[in-house]
Parts: sequence; C-alpha cells; structure tokens
Amino acid sequence: MKELLLINDSKVNKISFYHLVLLMASLPFDFFYSHIILISFALHTFIHLKKEKVRSLLSLKMLVLPSVLFITIIATIYTINTPAAFTEWTLRIPVLLFPILFSLNELDFNKYKSKLLLTFSLVCAATVFYLYADALFTIRHYHLPLSAIFAEGFTNHNFAQPINIHATFFSFQLLIALVNLFYILMKGVPVRSLKILYAVCCLILIGGLIQLSSKSILLILFVIINIVLPYYLLNGKRRQRFILTGGAITAIVVIGILSISTFRERYVTLLKSDLSIDKSVLRNSDSRIERWRVAAKRIKVRPLTGYGSGSEIGLLKDDFYNAKLYSSYLYGLNSHNQYISLVLKSGIWGLLIYLFTLIYGFKASIKNKDVVFISFMLVITIVSFSENILDVDKGVMFYAFFFSFFIFSDIENEGVIPIQQKPDDYLSSLATNTLPVTSY
Repeated sequence: MKELLLINDSKVNKISFYHLVLLMASLPFDFFYSHIILISFALHTFIHLKKEKVRSLLSLKMLVLPSVLFITIIATIYTINTPAAFTEWTLRIPVLLFPILFSLNELDFNKYKSKLLLTFSLVCAATVFYLYADALFTIRHYHLPLSAIFAEGFTNHNFAQPINIHATFFSFQLLIALVNLFYILMKGVPVRSLKILYAVCCLILIGGLIQLSSKSILLILFVIINIVLPYYLLNGKRRQRFILTGGAITAIVVIGILSISTFRERYVTLLKSDLSIDKSVLRNSDSRIERWRVAAKRIKVRPLTGYGSGSEIGLLKDDFYNAKLYSSYLYGLNSHNQYISLVLKSGIWGLLIYLFTLIYGFKASIKNKDVVFISFMLVITIVSFSENILDVDKGVMFYAFFFSFFIFSDIENEGVIPIQQKPDDYLSSLATNTLPVTSY
C-alpha cells in the first residue's frame, strides 16, 4: 500500500501530486481545509508556471468547464440583488480556478488518476468507518439497543453531522468512491489481501450510503450497477450473468431497506410527500414540488433573462409566504432544483449553456468509456433535479474538482476486461452474501 503515495517524478510534480491527494482527502470535511489546500496548490502551480503552458488555456474545455461561473457573471449585469450576486461569484470561483490550474500544471493527471481515485476511495471508506464508530459509541453511551443505528437519530443528516456535511453532498463522494472500487475489483486485483481490503471498503461505503439515505443517489447507484458497469466492462455471457446477479441483489436490497421502518418512511412516505401538492397532508416541511410551482410562476414573468444572479432566495421568500409555504419562508430555502434555479436567475439562455456543459461531459466520459466519470455525470445531472448543487460550497467543490479532473485525465481508457479475468465471481459472492447495495 505504501506505493500508493510514492511516485517516480520530478520534485515539482511530486508536490503537485501530494496537493491533489490532500485536496481529495479533505473533500468530506470542513471546507476550510479544501480551500487552504486549493490556495496552496494554486500558488505552487503559478510559481512553477512555464510560459508555453499558457497557450493551453486557449481551448474549448476552458470555456465549457467554467461556464456556470460565466453565467453568473453575465447575469449580474441585470441582477436585482447585487450583493448576493457577488457572493455567488466568490462561491463559484473554483469552477474557473480548477480548469486553469489543471491546464497550467505540469503533472500528468492521466498517469496518476488511478492512484488519486484509490486514495480518495480509501479516505471516504475510513470516514464512514469513523461515523459508524461515533454512532455506535453514542448508542453504547446512552444504553440504546443496537437496532437504534437504523433509527432516525442515526440516519441521513444525523449520520453525517459529526463531520458537518449535508447528507446528499456526502453521498456524492461516497458514490464516486464506491464505483471506483467496484471498477478496480472488476478489473482484477492480483494481491488477495488488497482484494479483501477493497471489498471491505465497498461494504463500508454501501453501509454509509444506506445510512445517508439519499433517494437520488440510490437510484443512480442501481443504474450504474445494473447498466453502466456491465455495458462498458463486460461482454457476452459474463455481461448477462452480471446483470442477472445485479438485478437479484437490487431486489434483495430494496426488500431489505423497505423492511426497516426508518428507511421505508424515508424512501416511500417522504418521497410521496415531497412530490405531493396536497396541503392537507401533514409534513414537517414543504414539498419540493410546491416550491417548484412557486418558482415556475416567477419564471413565467421573465423567462428569457430571469432576475439576475443572487436573486433566487430573496425573490422566493415572499412568494413562499404568500403561497403559505411557511417552512420554506422561515428557513429562506431555494427552489431545490438546479435547472429551475438557473432559469429563475439567468433565464433560458443560462439553462441551455448548463445543458450543453452536461452534454459535453457525457460525450467525453462515454468516448473514454470511463465508468467513474459517467457516474459523476449521472450524479450531477440527476441530483440537479432535487438540489441546487451549485449554490453550496460542497456541491461547487465536488462539481469543479471532479469535472476538471476527469476532463484533464481522460486521454485514453481501457475498455472491456480481458477474457482471463472473472469479474462476475466478485458480484456472485456479493449475491451469495446478500449484501445491500444502496444510496440516496
């Protein structure tokens, strides 16, 4: 394992590599650490900048990757809330900074991509292990039954509370870590001890995704397991066996989850409530669809240009009150839909640019047959329906770092697994042990 952090390269590139290791390791934790490391990485890159690298900034990807920041800047021209617009600028600076740094840095990102992703996966698994340990310590301290681990007090946001991160945004990271480990195991791990370690880490990550209970991430994981992985990594009968085994595991997982009242409440009852417009239904907070309807009424007034950057929360606050969505009013919530948010603030043109950016990412990931990159694009695309991922620091850092990382590291990628390897053996063992494969 020590080879994971040892590279044979120049001193400058080694420092760049370790900056990225630390940056990826800091993503699950307080944004202070990731921001400090990002600043250090930027200074290191600019200090060792070579003049010929500046030309690399003149490329299509340098327009596409920071596009959401460019939307914010342009929509500031006609905003109705200038201070909030500039706050939005500062929040989205990493969307521009990461592509610039990756373009100017001398490090071969493709060469070290696997090491960096593996390090990230192991850190995520260790973080989930810590959260489980903290939860079990709390249960023991208060003399609660072990079954309390599945109670509301230890799931979703409460599970992630010790590291102070939103459950859905932490689920983003765990999904990428889990898919990367699945990919490694399916390729084949020659060292038995490492294979066992990676399999254990997969179980820990799956457990973490279950505890975090993010519905959209659960859906994405099932799509990846049953479609993306077998389609891009397997052929013939092995693909068929993998899909059948994956489908069986999915069925077992769904039954297992729904047999626990906390998860049944989260995945079924709350989902129905969140998509309901019936105000007679008792709920702790307003449903998303109600917030979307309120935002849609505002959009109808100015669909082409919107109301400018930083305008969303201020605009919707009074509208929420008038619509009797008092919870949304009191907490100053946004629309909880990135697509609606973009139209509300920048108009149709902003949404079209964002959609083009997503298409650009899917095209690059599919061209390189990169299942981890494809998983990232699925996360961004699907979760954008339920969260304003670009209005929260953790969402921006996840989007900015991984989007740039995959684009700059995906030069070529392996396609189908060689015949001599038997990746389905691993999934078969999962099915035999009825392991829950989950998230959201």
